[in-house]
Amino acid sequence: MQYSNPRACNGCGLKTQCARGNFRRITRWEGEAVLDRMAIRLAARPGILDIRRETVEHPFGSTKQWMNQGAFLMRGLDKVRAEFSLTALAYNLRRAINLVGVQGLIRAVQT
Repeated sequence: MQYSNPRACNGCGLKTQCARGNFRRITRWEGEAVLDRMAIRLAARPGILDIRRETVEHPFGSTKQWMNQGAFLMRGLDKVRAEFSLTALAYNLRRAINLVGVQGLIRAVQT
């Protein structure tokens, strides 16, 4: 989305600081208000992004490092979704085994 108003720029005292030419054109992404709201939320709670990095992004790094999933082998959205689903299943099984052990996982599945 673009906006420009040359008449408003001509009457503005800050024109020399703002516009390089005769007027200034402002370009904004349609969903940029979402980014603005997120920036305000992050400014209010600066540590929240660090917590997200620690909890949400760890599985992706783990699958890349431990499971050799740096890039998808398949082509096409359906095939990539299937490949990622299998990787997520393997990651979740590995996590469950690390948390409750093999016997605990077997007991949980049997009940």
